[in-house]
Amino acid sequence: MGLFGRKTGGGLGGRRAALKADDPAGQHLREFFASRRGVEAYVEPATHDTGTTIILIAYDGEWTRRAIDGPKVAYALGQELSMPVYDVSATGYPRRMREWSAQHRPPRP
Repeated sequence: MGLFGRKTGGGLGGRRAALKADDPAGQHLREFFASRRGVEAYVEPATHDTGTTIILIAYDGEWTRRAIDGPKVAYALGQELSMPVYDVSATGYPRRMREWSAQHRPPRP
């Protein structure tokens, strides 16, 4: 990746517009969507330390996060799966995600 690859490439150096069927991240996201009810997607923008990520959150708050090559990938996946996609910068995280995380946090030693 070049010096400015993260800014111009949308995160992970590529310019993919979709997650390929053989891509491990794409497989995981599709399996999560297919095996849970009420799944919504939230796009997290790239930061200084990380590229763009997508979080899928089920109706009960269970969630998963994967790196993607930019917001266009998230919106393309949402269209493919007929799943709503939100910008977490505008909406924030849903309460059910925070509640699920609190209930499933590993115990402290």
